[in-house]
Amino acid sequence: KVAIKGIERELICPACKELFTHPLILPCQHNVCHKCVKEILFAFEDSFTDGGSESSNQSSPRIKIPSASMDRIDRISRTGIKRNSLTPRSSLFPCPGCQRDIDLGERGINGLFRNFTLETIVERYRQAARAAVAIMCDFCKPPPQESTKSCMDCSASYCNECFKVHHPWGTAKAQHEYVGPTTNFRPKILMCPEHEMERVNMYCEICRRPVCHLCKLGGCHANHRVTTMSTAYKTLKEKLSKDVEYLISKESQVKAHITQLDLLLKETECNSERAKEEATQSFEKLYHILEEKKSAALRTIETSKNLRLEKLQMQAEEYQGLLENNGLVGYAQEVLKETDPSCFVQTAKQLHVRIQKATESLKSFRPAAETTFEDFVVDIAKQEEILGDLSFHSNGLEVPEINEEQTKMYNKALISWECPGKTDSADIYVLEYHKINRGEESTTWQEVEVCSKSKVIADLDDDSSYAFRVRGYKGSICSPWSREVILRTPPAPVFSFLFDDKCGYNSEHLLLNPGRTSVESRAGFPLLLGSERMQVGCYTTLDYIIGDTGIAKGKHFWAFHVEAYSYLVKVGVVSSDKIQKLFHNTHDVTSPRYDQDSGHDSGSEDAAFDSSQPFTLVTLGMKKFFIPKTPAAPKDPASRILPLPPRLGICLDCDKGKLGFYDAGCMKCLFECEVDCSSTMYPAFALMGGAAVHLEEAITAKYGEYDDI
Repeated sequence: KVAIKGIERELICPACKELFTHPLILPCQHNVCHKCVKEILFAFEDSFTDGGSESSNQSSPRIKIPSASMDRIDRISRTGIKRNSLTPRSSLFPCPGCQRDIDLGERGINGLFRNFTLETIVERYRQAARAAVAIMCDFCKPPPQESTKSCMDCSASYCNECFKVHHPWGTAKAQHEYVGPTTNFRPKILMCPEHEMERVNMYCEICRRPVCHLCKLGGCHANHRVTTMSTAYKTLKEKLSKDVEYLISKESQVKAHITQLDLLLKETECNSERAKEEATQSFEKLYHILEEKKSAALRTIETSKNLRLEKLQMQAEEYQGLLENNGLVGYAQEVLKETDPSCFVQTAKQLHVRIQKATESLKSFRPAAETTFEDFVVDIAKQEEILGDLSFHSNGLEVPEINEEQTKMYNKALISWECPGKTDSADIYVLEYHKINRGEESTTWQEVEVCSKSKVIADLDDDSSYAFRVRGYKGSICSPWSREVILRTPPAPVFSFLFDDKCGYNSEHLLLNPGRTSVESRAGFPLLLGSERMQVGCYTTLDYIIGDTGIAKGKHFWAFHVEAYSYLVKVGVVSSDKIQKLFHNTHDVTSPRYDQDSGHDSGSEDAAFDSSQPFTLVTLGMKKFFIPKTPAAPKDPASRILPLPPRLGICLDCDKGKLGFYDAGCMKCLFECEVDCSSTMYPAFALMGGAAVHLEEAITAKYGEYDDI
């Protein structure tokens, strides 16, 4: 048998790092103290309320939440939990054991089982650790006596006298079950947390947890595969016993592995010291080079300084001599006292030349040397960048490349990358990004460690550009940085909606997918039947569909994809007071000579763009984007036809009355117009012939974060 003192590591809560107290079994099968679960959830709620402040995260001095868990709590609190009336309430819990965000379901903590088996083992460990410490009676008057037995029905410990008083013969309490002194009281029957009056009698093989018959009949386990509790007990016990016996039978092999690991530990220590010495020598070489460069630079500056000081000093002395009775002027005054003409002329000629030079220097004073040392500024920008990338030799680890086709920016940023050679892939990647601000010389990169080849980045500012780069790590070796990729966020917060299948939806001509995120117009039988009503020069009517959510104020952005085969699609917005006119408009027959926004140059587009329509739409089709003819639009028809972007975006600013159409890939505005936002506005779409529109799916954690598990 394994000694009880040898299993302490299995009895430590991953949150508080202490022995388990009333442990709960999480859906991920890890155990956490009941109190720790509550404190982590309270920390989550506090960060949700207080904006994730540092003080609110540390809600209790007892719990020691790892920084990674706190980062996930902050991320969850920033992202929020989106719910509506049709979605059951759920609680996300960052498990400190596996570092995953676990959904506790609608009941939260109340839906978790207590691990009574683990409690019993912990209690045996506590008793072994405190063999000399007795459990005292709960009912004795001070001073309490040492307890001799514990009642499992009363959940209390008694000395002999108190037990007789509280369990008299001939009463129901006399039939209570009692054991030796203990502090671990467990119920005789395990009850279902979902249905508190029902005992668990089955085991769900899908969820790996005990359930009652009501859970199977009409609960969340109705369609799951279950087995009887006795069968599950027998099966799991046999498996566990076999595995334990196998491990015990391999004890010699385990000891050999331990011996090998001990050698590897010593070898790792020696190799790490050798690597430290080599790294120290490398940096010492750099220090030596820098010291030499520093000494040479300082010597050059010192030499230049001395030369300049000498020149300026000589110039100062020359000007000092121009003062009366001093230097040159004093000497000239003495020469002027000479009365012999021949002697005077002999001396005065050279003196006069010097006086003339001094006079000219007074007229145009110029220092003999510069005082600034701008030419001696050391440019270390490239060296700083190189030193910033200084790391261990990559040893063939390939440089990852950000895949711009799979990378996209919407409500969050989804960054995907790959290794071109598909070999020597890294164990972990580091993704860095920063906001590009004009005028700022220095940039601070934010760093995220990723175990997969994609990552979702949240909480980016709207209408901003960000630079992204990634590098791979394999052990202590890292690759160079990838090429920087610059992405721009949408000009406004992302607006989420679905296609409305109630208001004006024509199910004969339009086909919605079950999620109401895609709509398709089929040029099939209904179009052929409608051809009887067609006149020469006219097309059939447009089929309109709107979003199920309106916008009353603020600035919002949404994106979608139009299939390349689409013949004619119109996109834009419609006001709530004109929706009926949209679906029952007498002029909804689409003709090149009537539609002001058809994209065809028929010569009848001289009217204003907005005044002719009860709604604001632009035309797409045949892989083209047609800019409506407005006073500000180009007069040349060919200049108003642009290639249709793979993803198109619309930005509605209700406060300013502006509607913009964007290339959602690069967030470039293709066309902007004014729109009346006095009433609630709805996204509007119109299709004719063979066409399809797919709403852009919001980027969620499933894109990248689940791959890290």
